[in-house]
Amino acid sequence: MAQQPPRNRQELYERIQHSSKDEVILEEMVRLGFWPARSGAPGDPRDEVHRKAELERQIRALTGEASRLGNLERLKKELRKKRLAESKRKQKETKERRERERVARAEAWKARKAKEILFLGRGVSGGLSQRTPDATKLERQGLPKLETPEALAQALGLTVGQLRGLCYARQVATRTNYVRFALPKKTGGLRLISAPRPRLKAAQHWVLENVLEKLPMHEAAHGFRPGRSIVSNARPHVGASVVVNLDLKDFFPTVRYPRVKGFFVKLGYSEATATALALLCTEPDVEEVELDGQRYFVAQGGRRLPQGAPTSPALTNLLCLRLDRRLQGAARKLGFTYTRYADDLTFSAPRSGGGDVGKMLRLARFVIRKEDFAPHPDKTRVLRRGGQQEVTGVVVNDKPGVDRETLRRFRALLHQLEKSGPEGKQWNGSTDVIASAVGFAHYVAMVDPAKGKVFQEKARALERKHGRKPVELPWRKPGAAAPKPGTVAAPVAPPAASGPAPTEEPPKPEDPPKKKWWKLY
Repeated sequence: MAQQPPRNRQELYERIQHSSKDEVILEEMVRLGFWPARSGAPGDPRDEVHRKAELERQIRALTGEASRLGNLERLKKELRKKRLAESKRKQKETKERRERERVARAEAWKARKAKEILFLGRGVSGGLSQRTPDATKLERQGLPKLETPEALAQALGLTVGQLRGLCYARQVATRTNYVRFALPKKTGGLRLISAPRPRLKAAQHWVLENVLEKLPMHEAAHGFRPGRSIVSNARPHVGASVVVNLDLKDFFPTVRYPRVKGFFVKLGYSEATATALALLCTEPDVEEVELDGQRYFVAQGGRRLPQGAPTSPALTNLLCLRLDRRLQGAARKLGFTYTRYADDLTFSAPRSGGGDVGKMLRLARFVIRKEDFAPHPDKTRVLRRGGQQEVTGVVVNDKPGVDRETLRRFRALLHQLEKSGPEGKQWNGSTDVIASAVGFAHYVAMVDPAKGKVFQEKARALERKHGRKPVELPWRKPGAAAPKPGTVAAPVAPPAASGPAPTEEPPKPEDPPKKKWWKLY
């Protein structure tokens, strides 16, 4: 193909630069017809021109290479520049590859977290990889298998993320699953109540109904059990020659997370499921602090049973099974009768045999300490036949009853209410005197039905007279179910031994109230 003529001077210069001046002249002479394309004769000048141009190009290339190689600094710079460019290219590729891997890992972890519980906080997540339960043991006890925490979430009607939120053991959090408040104790001081929020409370009720209530409790335990009460706890001690009352110190807080987890493992659950169950049923002490306008809840110490959770009473009854067995065995050996209502332990000896009270106390305290509880140093009473004997607030000298002084004051209250109405009066510290009177009448009827019936009629008449709807106890209605353990069973409670006398005038200061050695939760 013939060479096209240059269109401008710049194109002509580029052709000369890429070949040589003689070659360009020869090509133009051939193109214009002044020289034949190929003569075929030996020593054709065309071949000489091409050969010369080729040698000149090689010489220029070798000269440029020699010049480049001769300049070491320039060569080093070129090598460094080349290596830097290559390094940047590799770094970019590595960064892109790691970012892709990171995104893939994050997505895989997110997908796995949505299906599995793999971590629940420091110090409590060690057993989450052990997911093999003792199915035979669980089936023998009639308990749900719940092989994994994910199965527990499904049984509770929660997502895995929701269960993780209820169980996660945080040292510092901006939210809490409990509402905490203090109630005054009858013996002085304050009792910290931790009320679970609705979602956690529903989960705890499920554990209570489907796991804890299916397990046998000791016959000596009367607290928080359907069909039992402070009256059933007191009845075995009626007519005793001596009654001994002991109290366990910090009953619920003494039971800590490892003990609760071990209990669920012993039932047959895998460590992973037992961890989730134990975390649902425990909480640490929490201090509320504020920093930069943000409120934080800081955990103080280890997790333990909260007072206010539906599961706490049943768990303590089950964890006290061996304690009850040992104390009952020791009591029978020494001729005593033993019962327990929550943290109140009662021993009594019949009239026929007095029993060795000192030995009974020493042995009981020894067993209590061996079972990882602590007897309260200031709450031990020995009540002889010659004085008033009480068990969880119920007088047991001859039959279950309410102490006479309290009944006398209550009769006076009812008389004053009938005479001049409820204005300016109170009962047991409550200004809603009509409701308090009705509640106390129900309590008396529970302890002593004959006397309580009369009080109930008078209290209900006062309700009707003052326009109040009579308070009906829902679990007393025909066909109604008994209250669940762990919940407040009634709006009534036995009063303290003394209180403000019923009068229209403000109550005058009285002597400190007589100390009671029982509590109604």
